Amino acid sequence: MEETLIVKGKIISDQACISDKNMIHELEQKGFGDVENEQLFLKQFETLYLLYSNRLILNKGKKQIDFDNFMNTCQKTDYDILTKFLIYRDLRNRGYVVKDGFGFGSDFRVYERGHFGEKGAKFLIFGLNEGQQEKMGNLQKKIEEITQMGKEPIIAVIERRGEVIYYKINKINFNKNKSRLEESFEL
Repeated sequence: MEETLIVKGKIISDQACISDKNMIHELEQKGFGDVENEQLFLKQFETLYLLYSNRLILNKGKKQIDFDNFMNTCQKTDYDILTKFLIYRDLRNRGYVVKDGFGFGSDFRVYERGHFGEKGAKFLIFGLNEGQQEKMGNLQKKIEEITQMGKEPIIAVIERRGEVIYYKINKINFNKNKSRLEESFEL
């Protein structure tokens, strides 16, 4: 999307909606939103990204909604919206087309650069905050389901400073621990 392109939208049922046909076409080509009844509806993280990059003027009635205001509204219904936004912004800034994930605990489908609309998503990304605990069994299940779909699972970890680090994951095998009662340890 060109830096000078400014989109005008309005909030309908807590979602940003774009009505201008030219803008709909432009955004859709870039992988933003979903068209429904000749209007483009943006996901919350897409709306936040466009507000953050000053490419969206968003109104609710006559009131203009800014990034902070919309983030506060989103956090009331989605505890993980800041994590999703940080990952989404980072991937978009790296030139990837990013869409909402489809289950398996994945937050995003990510398309190879230049292949959006031609091929399916290559990567499924799920985000974790640094220090967040995740059960290994859950992680293993997600990875197995994603690889069975022919996609590459990637964990995006948000560091405390807000930097996103990506880890490409392959199959994990865990052997069950066998406790040995005869062993004793001195402390």
